[in-house]
Amino acid sequence: MPNRPHWRTQQQQDRFFQQAKSEGYRARSAYKLLQIQEKFHLIRRGDVVVDLGAAPGSWSQVLVDLVGPQGRVIAVDLQAIEPLPDVTFLQGDMTDAAVQAALIAAAGGPVDAIVSDAAPETTGVKLHDHVLSMELARAALAVAHALLKPGGNLVIKVFQGEDLPAVIHDVKMAFQPVKIHKPEASRKESWEQFIVAKGYKGKPATEA
Repeated sequence: MPNRPHWRTQQQQDRFFQQAKSEGYRARSAYKLLQIQEKFHLIRRGDVVVDLGAAPGSWSQVLVDLVGPQGRVIAVDLQAIEPLPDVTFLQGDMTDAAVQAALIAAAGGPVDAIVSDAAPETTGVKLHDHVLSMELARAALAVAHALLKPGGNLVIKVFQGEDLPAVIHDVKMAFQPVKIHKPEASRKESWEQFIVAKGYKGKPATEA
């Protein structure tokens, strides 16, 4: 049966899609963060967390449950999102200094964790899409340098490609440990991965 591998892939996609619908998440991507959290334990009760590239809001939904009523979730995206209970949303460019200042004000100071599921508008040209993904990854790292507490944690979605090792190196200069992970909820054919970085040590002196 030549179509069976495709059928299995579609079945896997449908499982997370249907589960998201039944559990009230806005997108199946919620399970990527849940699986990352289950493996790496990045978010704690009471944490203040920034969600970069938050639209449509599924990661923010997960984060609200993880941090609990004593925590805080601040979401950022260029696109507007439908309001979510217990989420502070800022519309704008995460690399903009004014947006970063608004983030600090909303958080009340440095934050415990930053997560980024941000991805470029894909063109189908892998090299081009990879380069755009690396730009977003570096922007997320810059936000971490601006906002993250010592010892804080970071998750960044990236597309595989030749520039990824350099980005991983830059993350390793500021965090320990750093892992590359692809959760089960990522589509099998997807070339996305996640940089999972713990224990923020501060901006390297060469970049300060």
